[in-house]
Amino acid sequence: MSITAAEKERVIKEFATKEGDTGSPEVQIAILTSRITTLTEHFKTHKKDNHGRRGLLMMVAQRRKLLDYLKGKNEARYQDLIKRLGIRR
Repeated sequence: MSITAAEKERVIKEFATKEGDTGSPEVQIAILTSRITTLTEHFKTHKKDNHGRRGLLMMVAQRRKLLDYLKGKNEARYQDLIKRLGIRR
């Protein structure tokens, strides 16, 4: 399960730091979060999809690495991003 192209464009526009930005940590984390949310909904109905679950765990690990990188580089950007995404409490 992946997100649609329109959803990806919306996420990129919302989290881009400048015009044409698709590779900043904020954009990458936001796209991964959207994909993780989609897969989480998928697993509510497909409980035995273990191959998909492995992909989900890899995405969560990749997002964690990107969040750690951003936190090390700029704490303020990290705090702003997790507040906007609502992923930490």
